[in-house]
Amino acid sequence: MRLDRFLANLPHLSRQDARLHLAAGRVRVDGASVRDGQHEVRVFNRVELDGELLQAGKPARYFMLHKPAGCVSATRDAEHRTVLDLLDEPDKDDLHIGGRLDFNSTGLLLITNDGQWSRRMTLPGRKLAKVYYVETEQPIEAHYAQVFAEGLYFRYEDLTTLPAHLEILAPRAARLTLHEGRYHQVKRMFGHFQNKVTRLHRERMGSLSLDPQLAPGQYRALSAAEIADLE
Repeated sequence: MRLDRFLANLPHLSRQDARLHLAAGRVRVDGASVRDGQHEVRVFNRVELDGELLQAGKPARYFMLHKPAGCVSATRDAEHRTVLDLLDEPDKDDLHIGGRLDFNSTGLLLITNDGQWSRRMTLPGRKLAKVYYVETEQPIEAHYAQVFAEGLYFRYEDLTTLPAHLEILAPRAARLTLHEGRYHQVKRMFGHFQNKVTRLHRERMGSLSLDPQLAPGQYRALSAAEIADLE
């Protein structure tokens, strides 16, 4: 919300009051004086007027989880364990997932209470690189790479996938880099060749790689540098 709107929504302030207070430099956001009414205020920001606390702000939380197989990428599920069940954190209802993985897929998952940040991680226009280790039922043939690089047409969405890079590691293993996240995309891409994916593991999102010290089901907070690198 814009800062001027935030102030004008307070019961004891009018729009005119908000403009005057801002112009006089009486409003501070996270300790810094702000005069621009268009300055964006979020639930994580501390807002003060003449030293009076208007909003305390709450800490933004960012976690990396090594998602195990047999776990739902959801905040709630009536039948299965969810990824939030793996976290020993307070106020878990505030948390949500940035970039889901299928029930039996494993690897890097981001969990946060910062909805704006997680949306940026998944915006199609951003084309954030996502790297997957893939194992398949049948051998992966060399011509797959060319087809993936050209893009595959998905009839259901009536679109062609963005170019993807395939590195063949073994007869039935490869590393695939995508720049989007369509529904069951990796499985559907290999399904184009009638080749079933038997293992799918996300290794990296953008600059952030899964911490090798995290066992399946373990998690840790992201560092400030890791959060900034993903901005």
